[in-house]
Amino acid sequence: MKKITSTIISRPSSLHPLSLHPLSLILLLFLLLLTSCNSNDDVLSDDFYGTITLDGDVECCSAEEARIVFNFIRNLREVPVLRDTIEGTYSVHGYTTDGTFHVGYNDIYFVVTKLKNGNYVKDFSISELTPVMTMVMGEKTMQHSTPILGEVTGLPDAPQALKHTWISFLMASTDADKWQLSYSLNVQKHGEHGLNKALEVAALPEGQSWLKSFKVGNQTYYLSLVSPEKLQTGSNTIQAYVSKKSSPATSPYLLAEEEFTIDIDPRMPDMGNHTSPDNESLTKQAGGEYQGIINLTMTGLWRINLTVRDKEGNIVAGGDNPLYWDVTI
Repeated sequence: MKKITSTIISRPSSLHPLSLHPLSLILLLFLLLLTSCNSNDDVLSDDFYGTITLDGDVECCSAEEARIVFNFIRNLREVPVLRDTIEGTYSVHGYTTDGTFHVGYNDIYFVVTKLKNGNYVKDFSISELTPVMTMVMGEKTMQHSTPILGEVTGLPDAPQALKHTWISFLMASTDADKWQLSYSLNVQKHGEHGLNKALEVAALPEGQSWLKSFKVGNQTYYLSLVSPEKLQTGSNTIQAYVSKKSSPATSPYLLAEEEFTIDIDPRMPDMGNHTSPDNESLTKQAGGEYQGIINLTMTGLWRINLTVRDKEGNIVAGGDNPLYWDVTI
C-alpha cells in the first residue's frame, strides 16, 4: 500500500518520572492529562509514524478508529486508478485484495483521507455505483452492466471511515472492450462529486470459472462465487450471490429478490471424477448472500456442479444441463 506523505508524529521522551524536580513532575502530569482529553491526539503504534498526523481535526478519526482502519487496509493493495483528489482537501482511495480487478467477484474497499494530515475522514458516502462495459462489434457498439452489491456500506465492528462493496465482472477488458466505473461521492456533506474511472479487468487463470448464468423464463440470473481463491482443503463455508439482469442492461444487476436453493456436487475431473462427503446446499441468508458447506478433500481442480431449485423445490437450472464453477486449490 502506498503511504501518504505527512508530518511525522513526535515520540515522547524517555525521562524517568523520578528523575524530575517535583514541580516539573506536576507540570508533566498536568500536560499528560490535558492532551489525553482529545482522543485524536493519542500516540499510535510505530506503524503510524510518518503516515498519519493526529491533530484533533473533528472531521477525522480518533487514534483508535484510525488504527482499526489502518490495520485493515494494510493487508490490501490500492487500485491506483481509483485514487482522486476532491476540492484540494480530500483524497479518495480504493482497495482490492491485490490492487487489480478480475472476472468474477471482487471485494472493493474505500477510504477518504485529509490531505493535510493523512488521517481518515469519518463522514463520507458513495452512491450510484455503476460499472458499464462498452463492446465494439464492427461498426456497432453494445453496452451492458454487471452484478454488484448495490450499495457501499460500512463493515460490522469497524469505523464508518471504511466502506465496502463488491462487483462481479462478467468479462475481461480487451483493446476493444472497455469497462467504466462511475459513482457519486459525498464528503462531509460538501455536495456530490461525480467520478468516472476506466478499469482494467483481467481474465481468470485458464481452467477457472467463478461466475455462471442461468435463465428462468425470460429472466437471466448470475451466480457469483465469493472469494474462491480462499478455499482450502477440508471443510469450507462457501458463499455466493444470485443477481438478476436488469432492464435496461446498462443498469447494475442487483441481488435477485427471488429465493433459491443451490445444491452442490464437487467433483475432481482429473482424479476419476470422485466427489466428497458432507457437503451442504447454499441457502439464502438474511444479508442476501447464499451460504453452504463444501468439503474439498485434496488439492487440485474441483468442478462444483450446481443444481438450482426455486422456493418450491423445483429444479430451474443445472441438473441435466451442466452448470458449474471450476476452482483450483
